[in-house]
Amino acid sequence: MPEISWLDLFTMKGLNFLSSLFVIAIGLLALIIAVLFIVDIAQTKDAIRRNYPVIGRFRYIFSTLGEFFRQYFFAMDREEMPFNRAEREWVYRTSSGHDNTVAFGSTQNLKPAGTVIFVNCPFPTLEEDACPAPNVVIGQGCANPYEPQSIINISGMSYGALSKPAVRALSKGAAMANCWLNTGEGALSPWHLEGGCDIVFQIGTAKYGVRSADGKIDPDRLKAIAAMPQVKMFELKMSQGAKPGKGGILPGAKVTPEISEIRGIPVGEASISPNRHPEIDNVNQLLDYVSMIRDVTGKPTGFKTVMGAYGWLEKMCEEIHRRGDQCAPDFITVDGGDGGTGAAPMALMDHVGLPLREALPMVVDILDKYALRQRVRIIASGKLIIPADVAWAYCAGADVVVSARGFMFALGCIQAMKCNKNTCPTGITTHDRRLQRGLDPEDKAVRVQHFVDGIRKGVGTIAHSCGVPHPRALKRYHCRIVQANGRSVPMDEVFPPVEAMEKSRVEGVA
Repeated sequence: MPEISWLDLFTMKGLNFLSSLFVIAIGLLALIIAVLFIVDIAQTKDAIRRNYPVIGRFRYIFSTLGEFFRQYFFAMDREEMPFNRAEREWVYRTSSGHDNTVAFGSTQNLKPAGTVIFVNCPFPTLEEDACPAPNVVIGQGCANPYEPQSIINISGMSYGALSKPAVRALSKGAAMANCWLNTGEGALSPWHLEGGCDIVFQIGTAKYGVRSADGKIDPDRLKAIAAMPQVKMFELKMSQGAKPGKGGILPGAKVTPEISEIRGIPVGEASISPNRHPEIDNVNQLLDYVSMIRDVTGKPTGFKTVMGAYGWLEKMCEEIHRRGDQCAPDFITVDGGDGGTGAAPMALMDHVGLPLREALPMVVDILDKYALRQRVRIIASGKLIIPADVAWAYCAGADVVVSARGFMFALGCIQAMKCNKNTCPTGITTHDRRLQRGLDPEDKAVRVQHFVDGIRKGVGTIAHSCGVPHPRALKRYHCRIVQANGRSVPMDEVFPPVEAMEKSRVEGVA
């Protein structure tokens, strides 16, 4: 008989052990499948699982994982919505301080209708002739007018929609970049103030932070907010791009003692924001309300709106001329119907409100028509996250640009589309402390600064190529819009100046 070595014996025992484990695993798997089969065939809520027990479950798994596979493996650089990979990567590289140049050739398709092409000048601006964009004054005639220092600023995102580390990072980054931070409608928290940046206080329909017991504005609370030197302006939110005509719901479980104190609402009670400000039902009441806030605070006051119907804006301008320029809002924030939010009904998100590409020139032209452009400043908001988008807004006539999702990408957002859940993997829109640990405010603040610097540099580069010294010198004739036939036409032909519109109307009547 041949001798069996200890190694052979050990190997045989190991194989026997592994074989036993395999048999046990197969047995457990069979048991699990049998249980799932019984559960699926007995339940009545899901027809697929009832007709195809066990196998039908893969449909849900593949549907859930599909968005991630598409993002990383299947979607081309310019295909995704709401922001494609090329746009996100530009923000990631810029905010990280890395080189964001590209090689070989552009992947941007210039043929689709609506594509913007900037008109380069044969004699571009030399570096020594370039200059920073001059400041605009918001609130001329106001007791405390404001001169924002940046061409790009942080749009409204509430503490509550964003996590504490995210707000802290934005506050510190905004101070480092010398841009403003809008509080969003969730009121002013200590984390907004922590970094020392300029603050725009937004007043939503629920009046969080300046709310009286009956849901109206409390003048004393308003004065207390206005007394803070960091608070530079007040923005009355009439509507926002992702959900025009829809108020928010804050469940009672989220109204913690901290949120209660910040927002001025009872602990543990659900807070439902009205669809609009109950006090404002027409343009006269809107002007009265804006004037009241400005009189109480002594600081520039304007409103944020999404354009759909626009006749009301013309009526407002007519009423301003009747009353006098002193009653005019100091600014209008034009939010595009393609804007974003933490959570909104799909019917509103997808189908209500004009996109910014149409709304912004419309508002500019209406104010021009009534000679109010110097009195009422225009702030552009909605999917403006790369230099070309910001430069387009200045060509269209914006005085200032704000962005929300651009700064979310700067914080590390991966477009997981989980903002309406408490599972944001980057810690930006979640209150799960385990997930928040991944967001270091000190590190992300630097990324915010880099993003602002990158936008300024990129928009400046476009402006210099067009032959002007700074972004605010860009005009509509500096860009062209591709039409359905594949040819581009100057933007000032797509949106003619007011004088040309009036001339055409008169000649048409004649």
